[in-house]
Amino acid sequence: MKRVVIALSLAALSVPAFAKMDCAELKSAIAAKIESKGVTAYTLEVVDKGQGGSARIVGSCEGGAKEIAYVRGKAAPAAAAPESK
Repeated sequence: MKRVVIALSLAALSVPAFAKMDCAELKSAIAAKIESKGVTAYTLEVVDKGQGGSARIVGSCEGGAKEIAYVRGKAAPAAAAPESK
């Protein structure tokens, strides 16, 4: 039980370090972890906090101002901008 408490404490202390990490560096680290698990079709995108939509948020960077959004599977084509008349 003591080991579990120590492990959880250390994990909690490391979270703020990732929040201050550079977004490109964090995105690369997350991509490496995803690919090491055999996932080949996925999308990672850096978005403003709260703008991830239905994507799973897998990281935070720039002091918590931005998030890394993950979508498994092939990326959907970018939505076309509405035409102005």
